[in-house]
Amino acid sequence: MRQLLLDLSAQQPPTFDTFVTGQNAELLQRLQAIASAQAQPTLNDRFIYLWGENGAGKTHLLHSLAHANIASRLISAAEAFDSVFDYTPDVQCYLLDDCEQLSPDSQIAAFTLFNKIREFGGYLISTGTQPPAQLQVREDLRTRLGWGLIYQLHGLTDDEKIAALTQSAQGRGMTVSPGILSYLLTHYRRDMPSLSRMLDALDRYSLETKRPITLPLLRDLLQQEAEDETL
Repeated sequence: MRQLLLDLSAQQPPTFDTFVTGQNAELLQRLQAIASAQAQPTLNDRFIYLWGENGAGKTHLLHSLAHANIASRLISAAEAFDSVFDYTPDVQCYLLDDCEQLSPDSQIAAFTLFNKIREFGGYLISTGTQPPAQLQVREDLRTRLGWGLIYQLHGLTDDEKIAALTQSAQGRGMTVSPGILSYLLTHYRRDMPSLSRMLDALDRYSLETKRPITLPLLRDLLQQEAEDETL
């Protein structure tokens, strides 16, 4: 039952508005300009590589672009098949997630796509958990991924996470004390997508049980979530 609550909240599409900026303001502004067709890129600016630890927001930003008013194609490296790398002028922005998971064949296809975009136009925005020079992919693809703009996504500090969760809670009409959020940070997964889903689940759980949002309520929900994960 608790797991169902978490799954429902996870289905909300990511947007730029729900991305917690932190130290990533320059990157966010650049991607928003691309999404609104306001950017006037040089050749190098059309290739952007984002890297950072899991949960830093790389996939969130790609999905935000995919839902913006720009013709885009989102490619998940782990699930990619060769035809998704086919170039077409109708697609303005290619979004390649998790480059370190590209299969050998997909690496060749991604390299070919890069060259097509360079010749005929468009954007390629890629992500990975490491900077291009450290990626375990073909040398020619690794070189191409490092050819354009490279941004490291900086994670949020604990204070920034609490501030972001507090703002999110207020937007939902929730009253959540900083102590409850501090407890959540130290007893649950620490990435913002997971924390946001748990905050949403806490709101639903409070309404379902007709109990105020307190530390005991959060402990109950965390306990039931832990029990669901062991099933």
